[in-house]
Amino acid sequence: MSPDLKAQVERAIGFEFPPLQFNYTERDVALYALGVGAPADWLDQNELKFVYELSGTGFQALPTFAVLYYSKMIDVLVSGRFGEIEYNPLMLVHGEQYLQTLKPLPVSGQVTCYPKITDIYDKVSGMVVVTDIICKDQAGNTLALNQASMFIRGMGGYGGKRGASGEMTPLPDRAPDVVQDYPLLPQQALIYRLSGDINPLHADPAMAAFAGFDRPILHGLCSFGFAGRAILKHFCNNDPARFQSIKVRFSKHVFPGETLRVEMWKTSPTQVQFQCSVVERNVAVLTQAFAEVADQ
Repeated sequence: MSPDLKAQVERAIGFEFPPLQFNYTERDVALYALGVGAPADWLDQNELKFVYELSGTGFQALPTFAVLYYSKMIDVLVSGRFGEIEYNPLMLVHGEQYLQTLKPLPVSGQVTCYPKITDIYDKVSGMVVVTDIICKDQAGNTLALNQASMFIRGMGGYGGKRGASGEMTPLPDRAPDVVQDYPLLPQQALIYRLSGDINPLHADPAMAAFAGFDRPILHGLCSFGFAGRAILKHFCNNDPARFQSIKVRFSKHVFPGETLRVEMWKTSPTQVQFQCSVVERNVAVLTQAFAEVADQ
């Protein structure tokens, strides 16, 4: 670890990356939907519309597709360097993700993203890098706002600011309003990575072992997409116009082939609190999770 890391971190806060351009087609929209498990029932037109461009009900993009808009950031992250800070990319994991969609997403087009490092925290066991990303269409209209918090293991303890510890919001003291189970395919991560996240941690057993896992793990944003589908189905009637935002903390890893359980509570007319867990290991993997939806 560089002895000048604290100074490097201070200089990195506020760093604006060059704008990232994302061009996509209907094929990309369908491939992403398949990567996050859609459709639950391909005979249901309200589900098929997310993977079939000739859908009789109108082809639509899943709202969480917007996390792909800044996917070229993956190239930056796996390079092991941003600004002056160098790190081992295999020690990088996704900490938290927030997404707000301002309108239903186009099913094809060109989007320009403007990423900026807004904060970096020293958590002793690692470093948390917070990046805000504004995503705009060709006309300059904002389509989505993303905030990604990345945790770099082993990069903490340099004397930087710790950041707020954050109060934990407990789950409602009652049974979930809805429970949705998703059996994950053994090859789920290999499908999802075709949407742009090429980190070998999710595909290469040798690289996964080097990072401390006994086999490749699922992308956090893949689990995120499954959760988004559950919210969209049960609280938005699969209408992307009613889906407004979603935020999660990636607490534990998921292995392809496991069963992802999404437990959901409607806590207000516009808010859904939820938690995702792995059934086989009885461990929570997405926590401190909330979604905002339009009131019916």
